[in-house]
Amino acid sequence: MYQRALYLAPAIAAALLAACGGSSPTAENSSSTTQRVLQGGAQGAATTLAAVTVQAAPTATAAAAPPPPVVLAPVPNDEGASLTFSSVGAVDTANPFFKPFGNGRSCATCHQPDNGWSIGPDKLAARFTASGGTDPVFRLVDGATSPLAATATLDQKRAAYSMLLTKGLIRVGLPMPTGAEFSLVKTEDPYNYASAKELSLFRRPLPTTNLKFASSVMWDSRETASDAASALCLKDVRPAQCFASVDASLLRQSNSAVRGHAEAAQDLTAAEQRAIVDFEKTLFTTQISSIDAGSLTDAGALGGPTRLAANAFYFGINDLESGDYQTGAPFNRNVMAMFGAWRNLDRPLPPPPPVRGRPAPPPPAPSAQNLARAAIARGEQIFNNKPFNISGVAGFNDELRRPLQRGSCASCHDTPNSGTHSVVRMFNTGVSAGARRTPDMPLYTLRNNTSGETVTTTDPGAAMQTGKWKDIGRVKVPSLRGIESRSPYFHDGSVHTIEDIVTFYDKRFNIGYTAQEAADLAAFLKVL
Repeated sequence: MYQRALYLAPAIAAALLAACGGSSPTAENSSSTTQRVLQGGAQGAATTLAAVTVQAAPTATAAAAPPPPVVLAPVPNDEGASLTFSSVGAVDTANPFFKPFGNGRSCATCHQPDNGWSIGPDKLAARFTASGGTDPVFRLVDGATSPLAATATLDQKRAAYSMLLTKGLIRVGLPMPTGAEFSLVKTEDPYNYASAKELSLFRRPLPTTNLKFASSVMWDSRETASDAASALCLKDVRPAQCFASVDASLLRQSNSAVRGHAEAAQDLTAAEQRAIVDFEKTLFTTQISSIDAGSLTDAGALGGPTRLAANAFYFGINDLESGDYQTGAPFNRNVMAMFGAWRNLDRPLPPPPPVRGRPAPPPPAPSAQNLARAAIARGEQIFNNKPFNISGVAGFNDELRRPLQRGSCASCHDTPNSGTHSVVRMFNTGVSAGARRTPDMPLYTLRNNTSGETVTTTDPGAAMQTGKWKDIGRVKVPSLRGIESRSPYFHDGSVHTIEDIVTFYDKRFNIGYTAQEAADLAAFLKVL
């Protein structure tokens, strides 16, 4: 059943792509595809997984009765398969999330179900080829390296949309903030567009799934509004910093996206905003199977999207600085607790009973599957407990008043079994530092108006909203669940594999992972 589901998954993706304003090489077959019922779930886990049902959007020629539902099967990836679970049991493509607006884009244009509800270079390249570069994702407003890029020929389109095609990046154009504590003194833009009037900031589309565990919206939290009357306030911070709910922020963000990315002439109605956000909040996506370890719900493991959906979340849960905001319990570094049952599966099995007159046989070696499962369990423990010195991280060492903090991966990814940060804090771990700049990225030199100090960066991050020098390079902590489905990684798409993520942080913090530890940590991250 699992192999059959994987085989049919591309057909489901094609049907969804056609429904949401994208091009599909099999669009002519999408009507019949959406009337087929497919079996979802992973091998050995069919009884514990609720599948996602996709209801076809009505058309002018559709019959009065809706077509039978389509069950969204596991989606194959390099490490196995991912699965989306809907808390309401169905994905209705009549929802305005899938509705094309001004320039033909819908929310789903950049948030694809088969790409972890984001987009990636491989699938974007297929869409480019199938459509000759006319798919709605390829629009000058933010899909191109510059809104002035030439797109008359196919080769020109390929060059114009190169950041999408190579790194899955959208161009966010933002002006230098008024009254900022810093000035732009130099711009090096390979596309000859960026200036103080509009910096070009290339960022990955964040997934529209697992939003239950979000504390802020957008990489730079620009859609997260302050709200002095809110109870969602950072503890032990003066002056008070209080924020609107994520629900209110998502409502605003949905309209901003439609007006900006889709270039719609009119705002969404309140009902459309509500429907989009309600739909997004039903989605939970994780890895469901591993090529090496098999089902991530077998043998006591607690992986998969239905388990994730059952996890609690509230503002300040398990906060590193002040402890849990509701229970008062101190921070618990054992943030990830899914694969404890797989510990020690790499130990030899008990030997068979001896046979009289013969030497005792050696104990059977553990299976390859059990070896893979034990590696995942070790990686989980490394994530939670491998200590290293956290230093020089703006937003962490300065605002938490800890110049040198002994911590682990869980110190920033503190939300249980999700890996987000449970309050509105943004950190600069050096991802956008000028020293990491690649030739395809603009580089900005900023000068502190008071001290004269300069810094180079490919993305000033939160400082573009606050105008504060200390906020340069700071971005939100992203969710870790389902990351295998949405490479490349970091806000700028600068690393393409999970092993690259591990290497970056190993070097950044001088952690000193052994080769085995690095492999185990990567194995764990791949099955989230």
